[in-house]
Amino acid sequence: MTDIPHFPLSAVVGADDLKLALCLAAIDPKIGGVLIEGPRGMAKSTLARGLADLLASGQFVTLPLGATEERLVGTLDLDAALGEGRAQFSPGVLAKADGGVLYVDEVNLLPDHLVDLLLDVAASGTNLIERDGISHRHSARFVLVGTMNPEEGELRPQLLDRFGFNVALSGQTLPAERGQILRRRLDFDSDPAAFCTEWAEQQAALRERCTQARARLDSIELDDQALAQITERCFAAGVDGLRADLVWLRGARAHAAWRGADEIAEEDIEAVAELALRHRRQEPSPPASPPSQAQSPKPSDGSPAQGQWGDMPAPALPTGTRRDVPTWPKKP
Repeated sequence: MTDIPHFPLSAVVGADDLKLALCLAAIDPKIGGVLIEGPRGMAKSTLARGLADLLASGQFVTLPLGATEERLVGTLDLDAALGEGRAQFSPGVLAKADGGVLYVDEVNLLPDHLVDLLLDVAASGTNLIERDGISHRHSARFVLVGTMNPEEGELRPQLLDRFGFNVALSGQTLPAERGQILRRRLDFDSDPAAFCTEWAEQQAALRERCTQARARLDSIELDDQALAQITERCFAAGVDGLRADLVWLRGARAHAAWRGADEIAEEDIEAVAELALRHRRQEPSPPASPPSQAQSPKPSDGSPAQGQWGDMPAPALPTGTRRDVPTWPKKP
């Protein structure tokens, strides 16, 4: 556990879908992380920090936007190389995040190759470095949590697909919930230690539930019935590739473990359906309008039609619809 008190995850008001997605990703990190879309001020980092307190290490690491590849994966220790003449590995952010939460704010503004590296390591749980005369491998099992505001730029579809779960937060919170959120936040700010003590029992119960679910996970079989239902629904949703099927199946199994069940049930499949499909679902393209049968009038002199100067080109036909993106304001 960290020395700095974090706002307890069990004390967060609302955001039930996001809390579930985070807990399932903590139960099975192979799900591939959680991408959160939403405007500022929606407690995204608060939830991620609260999740870190449920993990064994309690480690919470933030990757800054200006991070380089060397800072992310690690590099050659120059002090050892220059002072002692030997090649030694200097750990990066991925090594520090092992066993905890790696939080990336505005992940859509990171260079694509860094996002690709992050997702590779998050899926494999291992960071392999072969550069600058060194070859090093270390464990990097963490829960990846990324946030983005699509109004400030979207991720490429290839990278978007590699996030396991996707949750969109609404910027409009009901007045009753807003009041409850403000009251709890003010109580925490006035005395963090006392607030955490007040919620210690609920937080301990949530931590124990996650621990038991992780222990039960491997005993839950990936049965053929659940597999058939998931693959059929992924096919109907028009998703590209097989990552959606795999993430959905892993998520359903993690949800069954979260419930304390011994097998995957219908409710487990439904609980994670939107989390796995939201950013992968393909809307069918509208049918192209049939070409006009009317022929252009022939010139009066009988010569073949050559077109007319000043004619506007035909409008482009739509090839498909983009996924709906809420219009959130940009950061100042």
